[in-house]
Amino acid sequence: MSQQVFIAVLFAALMHAGWNALIRGRGDRFHSISVLGMAQGLISIACLPFVSIPTGGTWGWILASAALHTGYKLFLIRAYSAGDLGQVYPLARGSAPLISSFVALAALGETLSPFLWAGVVTLCAGIALMSMKGGAALAALDRKAVFYALATSVFISGYTIVDAIGARGAESASSYIVWMFVFDGFSIAAVFAAVRRERAFPGVVRELPFGLLSAMMSLGAYWLIIWAMTQAPIGAVAALRESSILFAVLISVFILRERASVWRIGSALLILAGVALMRAG
Repeated sequence: MSQQVFIAVLFAALMHAGWNALIRGRGDRFHSISVLGMAQGLISIACLPFVSIPTGGTWGWILASAALHTGYKLFLIRAYSAGDLGQVYPLARGSAPLISSFVALAALGETLSPFLWAGVVTLCAGIALMSMKGGAALAALDRKAVFYALATSVFISGYTIVDAIGARGAESASSYIVWMFVFDGFSIAAVFAAVRRERAFPGVVRELPFGLLSAMMSLGAYWLIIWAMTQAPIGAVAALRESSILFAVLISVFILRERASVWRIGSALLILAGVALMRAG
């Protein structure tokens, strides 16, 4: 992985942690994530005149990715409703890079160097440790929370692989991302309207400034990730992206003034070690 790609992915991870910090305290997460998805769609529609129209098989990857992104959002909301945010989020994000790495190896023949493999495994171990509240066993988590968190990780791995393949075959990563988020925005809007019915869109208008801010951060982060996956192995980029959890810890401690326990500091150092190993690779 080149230095340029490494820095780009770390910056994307920082932005990812930033928009998650924005929605962290919102009471109605279904509403907040739906507004985020719709705002992403609106921004993407505004970008359509500046990107090329996809051709051929790229449309199939775009539609598959939009469906997977919508599924990811819905399962993440269910996971949050069943378990603690501080455990569900790391569990969902932490297992995804390993799944992505093995799928990329099996389906695409994409191999990682020993240092990159060591970095992926170490980083995922740090994330897993962070998901174990106070050092408690994973079994202490609610079974529904575990199920939805792991199902969420499958969706994350799915859209990671699909987007990497789709973007590599598209005319440009920008064109692929813009069109994918247009369809994703329509999809989440349809789900939101079906669930909330007549209560759906008045609240969206009020939340739109928040939605646009978080959407710009989310889109910028994901554009960098997809571009990076056209330049480096999928598994390595997917794992390094999850260093966003390390940035989330730093934001929570130094900006939100939350307490940093010993287990949280230890897991953060393990994640940092994984990042260092990946840079060495």
